[in-house]
Amino acid sequence: MRGSRVVAVGHYQPAKVLTNDDLAELVDTSDEWISSRVGIRTRHVAGPDEPVDELAAHAGAKALAGAGLGPADIDLVLVATSTAVDRSPNTAARVAARLGMGSPAVMDLNVVCAGFTHALATADSLVRTGTAQRALVIGADKMTAVTDWSDRSTCVLVGDGAGAAVVEASEQALIGPVLWGSVPEMGHAVRIEGTPPVFAQEGQSVYRWATTQLPPIAREVCERAGLTPEDLAAVVLHQANLRIIEPVARKIGAVNAVIARDVVESGNTSAASIPMALSKLVERGEISTGDPVLLFGFGGNLSYAGQVVRCP
Repeated sequence: MRGSRVVAVGHYQPAKVLTNDDLAELVDTSDEWISSRVGIRTRHVAGPDEPVDELAAHAGAKALAGAGLGPADIDLVLVATSTAVDRSPNTAARVAARLGMGSPAVMDLNVVCAGFTHALATADSLVRTGTAQRALVIGADKMTAVTDWSDRSTCVLVGDGAGAAVVEASEQALIGPVLWGSVPEMGHAVRIEGTPPVFAQEGQSVYRWATTQLPPIAREVCERAGLTPEDLAAVVLHQANLRIIEPVARKIGAVNAVIARDVVESGNTSAASIPMALSKLVERGEISTGDPVLLFGFGGNLSYAGQVVRCP
């Protein structure tokens, strides 16, 4: 049976940077308060004329260039997002149009913070079965557009951006089996609800769930890939909060791995966070081609999904 692999990755962030000191002018907070509680120092903010599909298209174009491919080489576009304004055309269709693609299948997935790892698993399955030949998989969110800027418990967390990966068939399975699931009865703990929609969460509930329930699941992801946590070259968790990332990574036991900490400079970018952090690790040369990397998304719906991929 044929497998699939990640050929290249890419990322994009808006030019505007919002610092903790900037936020202190909006709400009762400070750089020390934010840094000590969530580990974030800066975040990028998209303007009103920068929709989610534009962020996604920039990241997708970078991934295509890295793969040495053109728009015509892609027959499936999958975009994970929970912050697109319009329902139709969907974000994937708008990305395809922006990139000048021919006639790809175009699908959006909304699994919030775990969206990219769900989308990657979907692309892996479709490519392995021959339903798709090459897929462009993107996580993109504009969290600042669904944020209450008077609520210091949430406005200090969020940022905007996009990350992308090109997936194609390979003789070996270089994208490992996915392990995914959810805790539906706790779905209220992370919400983007209302008209207009606003992001809210029960921070302590999410923290307890993530730090206690997710490490054994992540270790099982490694087992399904035929590896131990010690074999990992990098761990890329959803960039929710440094105070979640560090204890979860420690409990996984990936003692030889680089731990992605892009949340410090990018904030919580929801579905964009994992591919964006992975792309930066590759770009900086912190991981090499063929290295095993654990990707693990979690958050909204109290959903989770993880797989081990080989670095492009």
